[in-house]
Amino acid sequence: MMVNCCGLLSAQKEPVPLKSIEVELQVRDHVATVVSTLNYENKEDKPLEAVFVFPLPGDAAVCHFSAKIGQTHIVAEVKEKQQAREEYDDALSSGQQAFLLEESEQSPDIFSLSVGSLPPGESASIRLEYVTELAVQADDGLRFCLPAVLNPRYQPQGSEGVSVQVTSVPASLVPYSLSFSARVSSPRPVSKIESNSSLEPLQYLSTDQTQAVVKLASGHKFDRDIELLIYYKEAHQPTAVVEAGQASAKSGTLMGDAVVMVSLYPEFPQSVMSSLASCGEFVFLLDRSGSMDCSTSNSTEQETRISSARDTLLLLLKSLPMGCYFNIYSFGSTFEHIFPKSVEYNEKSMEEALKKVEGMQADLGGTEILEPLQHIYKQPCIPKQPRQLFVFTDGEVGNTKEVIDLVKKNAGSHRCFSFGIGEGASSALINGLAKEGGGHAQFITGTDRMQPKVMQSLRFALQPAVENISVKWDLPKGVSASVLSPPITAIFQGQRSLIYAQITGQSSKATEGCVTVKYNLAGQPSQNQLNFHLKPAENTGLTIHRLAARTQIRSLEVEERSDRGKQNEGVKKKVVELSVQSGVSSSFTAFIAVNKDSGESIHGPLAHRNIPTPMHYPVMMSKSVRNSRPLMFRGSAPVSAAVRCCSAPMMGRSLDASKKKILCSVQESSDVRMKKKFSVRSLSEEAAVPQQPPRDPLLHLVSLQKASGCWMLDASLASALGKTSKEVEKSKPASANEEVWATILALIWLHGFKMDAKEEWELLAMKAASWLHAKNACGTECVEAGNLLLGCSVQKDSLGI
Repeated sequence: MMVNCCGLLSAQKEPVPLKSIEVELQVRDHVATVVSTLNYENKEDKPLEAVFVFPLPGDAAVCHFSAKIGQTHIVAEVKEKQQAREEYDDALSSGQQAFLLEESEQSPDIFSLSVGSLPPGESASIRLEYVTELAVQADDGLRFCLPAVLNPRYQPQGSEGVSVQVTSVPASLVPYSLSFSARVSSPRPVSKIESNSSLEPLQYLSTDQTQAVVKLASGHKFDRDIELLIYYKEAHQPTAVVEAGQASAKSGTLMGDAVVMVSLYPEFPQSVMSSLASCGEFVFLLDRSGSMDCSTSNSTEQETRISSARDTLLLLLKSLPMGCYFNIYSFGSTFEHIFPKSVEYNEKSMEEALKKVEGMQADLGGTEILEPLQHIYKQPCIPKQPRQLFVFTDGEVGNTKEVIDLVKKNAGSHRCFSFGIGEGASSALINGLAKEGGGHAQFITGTDRMQPKVMQSLRFALQPAVENISVKWDLPKGVSASVLSPPITAIFQGQRSLIYAQITGQSSKATEGCVTVKYNLAGQPSQNQLNFHLKPAENTGLTIHRLAARTQIRSLEVEERSDRGKQNEGVKKKVVELSVQSGVSSSFTAFIAVNKDSGESIHGPLAHRNIPTPMHYPVMMSKSVRNSRPLMFRGSAPVSAAVRCCSAPMMGRSLDASKKKILCSVQESSDVRMKKKFSVRSLSEEAAVPQQPPRDPLLHLVSLQKASGCWMLDASLASALGKTSKEVEKSKPASANEEVWATILALIWLHGFKMDAKEEWELLAMKAASWLHAKNACGTECVEAGNLLLGCSVQKDSLGI
């Protein structure tokens, strides 16, 4: 029989009906509106249903969904999810065209789009719109990420619900094209736009450079998420934008009243910023699942995610203050901890931990993050040592909401700092951990180095905790504000805090309001105040209302999950009502569109086509690969084995590797794994540590520093400085203490040769300077001699001594 090979085909020789995706991004200051158009065409000789599972930013408010078939344009409505599914199924059985968009029940950053009963030869164009706030980076850039990669999510055993397999293929085999353009406008000039993908040159639309456009160069390979970093010429300023309510909506409702979005950028006194905390319990939780063996970037195979994480832990451990407490957990299908409980940080405990860190490999299987978190939270907190949790993961878990709920439940006892490693890391998980844990989230993608981002978060963790945060509104008589967003639980220097509030009532005279955020910082009362105009801004549409609705929906969903099992349907009902009223999706609703002018009754099942999504895994053999279980939407049973790191497609069904010669690893089936008891073991039981390759010069020098902050004068230090022991000893001033001399040499080398990596070593250099101060080491003579020896001209003051 001749196979019909017209059009694009999947790995099973089935035509793929999705032909292209067009994305238009519009950024206004720090709010982004994204419009995606997906173009479908049925080139088969029978009607079909196409299902496309794809990622979106975890904090996006999906607010529009429509379809165009020929000259017919249908705008979808938001309805209760089960009702929407039934309408979709009824439409298909009647031969009508129908379109269903729904959010995963387990993770808010995964959506499923079903295009139903597309007749032979017919085309359909699907338009999807969402709004989101852009996160502020350490260098004041605003980060936008278009998730183009969806890696299979690990679903722990025992999770509830029916699943459908995510259809994934390697990036090189994605059978549809992507075009992307961005338009940026702001009251402040746009200085530059950077990306991890190839862009066409930036074009300014105005002479004051406050408007600009940029496009993705043709030929995007789908091997990465598309990340934009937008920089304005002036620093971020506090703002308040008031948006008028919808004229057709009822007064007193969220959509009928005005809404204000307040953006605050707190500035702490320099005296507070320079005095970093010298206490705390630091718990590091490291992902050691199979995918952590993948390369950190698309251009180099040299460094893996796990090796980068090991180097980062070295810098973290060297930068911790004396007198604090710490422990290191690592997890996969099982979890491990270095110490039975957190121990005091000193030379002995630091060296023991570093020795174990050097032996860490990506060899623990799956991504069972919930159990180690539960174990950490069961440990009693240490008096006067605030707990700071650092989570490192590639974020590919299926039980995202369960994990975030656990962190929220324990938010009062700790701060959580999260790091998403690699392409396709779940933004819902990484941002959710930090948001609910009162910490800060960072993403490490492409050629990003993990170390500077993690050290910035350590700086945040060492800042004094902001306490007793309250928000006060000063509004004209007859006007009131109802805060829609959750209470602010964490404030960091230079990081944005957002408040959404519904404005009720009117004032005939006064046109200004004031909002004040009060808090205690290092025991001292502080506040940030912002005056704003009550007159609504122009040309914002309903963007702020939708963001406010999304914020309130997410808060109510968390409340509903915590009340689940109490026979309380009230919160779920509130979510559905708010979702329908605002037109913003939720986990309990879905967008449904039916073309009622189409179709005849269909006899027999429709041809079902899964649209493949790109996954980012290089062709490599992984020592241990985790079992990926499908995401919850609806439909078929999951496959029992997960194919990972493949050079051939994973199309949602079992593949015969012997016939297809797929280079991959297949982990044992979930049925086998379910019979194994979950285990916890201490790293002290591990076998001998395998020898690691030589470190780069900076990490070599850092590895020699003692927990107290000093360096020893020995052959290893001389080698790290690029000198012989004889040269180093001969240059030492006669009156100088050996450790003082060694420490000053190390500081001169860092300042003289590694200023480009200052963010990575600044904290450990501050610790070294503090050690020198405690020794009453003047150091002038040593600094002069050290500069002469190393060929530098570093000033003593810049060393902090």
